[in-house]
Amino acid sequence: MLSAQQLKVLTALQVKKYRQKYQMFVLEGAKLVGELLGQQRIQVQGVYGTVAWASENASLVERAGGLFQTISESELRKISSLSTPPGVLAIASLPSVEPTAEGPAFYLDGIRDPGNLGTILRIADWFGFAAVYCSPDCTDAFSPKVVQASMGAILRVAVAEIAFADLLLHWSGRPIAGAVLDGDDALRAALPTGTLLVIGSESEGIRPETAQHLTHRLTIPRAPHSRAESLNAAVAAGILAAVLTKKQDTE
Repeated sequence: MLSAQQLKVLTALQVKKYRQKYQMFVLEGAKLVGELLGQQRIQVQGVYGTVAWASENASLVERAGGLFQTISESELRKISSLSTPPGVLAIASLPSVEPTAEGPAFYLDGIRDPGNLGTILRIADWFGFAAVYCSPDCTDAFSPKVVQASMGAILRVAVAEIAFADLLLHWSGRPIAGAVLDGDDALRAALPTGTLLVIGSESEGIRPETAQHLTHRLTIPRAPHSRAESLNAAVAAGILAAVLTKKQDTE
């Protein structure tokens, strides 16, 4: 059974300001909890599951050890962000990530859709990116929706919130590429190793004050008769990541 203080904190973690206050975030479901328990980069603070879930997942309960606490179905519904709670959730410390000039990396300039951000984390994980940096007005990378959409990538990819001007202090003189409407053909681009890829918001693209620092302005070509106005931000990120890593593989 959860104490009143535990219930208060666990419920509050659905909101960004409380995730920042308590420096913790939530992961739900056996897959994410299992991955959390199997890594060492992010500290586990607690694992909470129902009796029914625990009886069917003895190995995970054993791995959690003293961090596991049995809770009721009603308590789980109160602290879960999902309409149908999966039986278990975990609390982990927010990782501390110091920005560096190590690449390749993404800079997300105003990505507000949780599904897109989670997918971009998966793309970064797939292509071996060093980090994903998010502008302060991005949706929170550690929100429940992004964590779920990342399919575990949030545990493997370094993520930090930082203004582009501050990131430039580390990336000055380094290659920075971004997807724009009037750039060079991205599929023919030869991007340097360690490039920072900037992905703009779904509705407005890369903001002008960020775009002025691009060393490589790229456009993903569309079919001559296509009527599509734009690509989904995560789709564009995947295409540019493939272009960049293909170039690196040939070096």
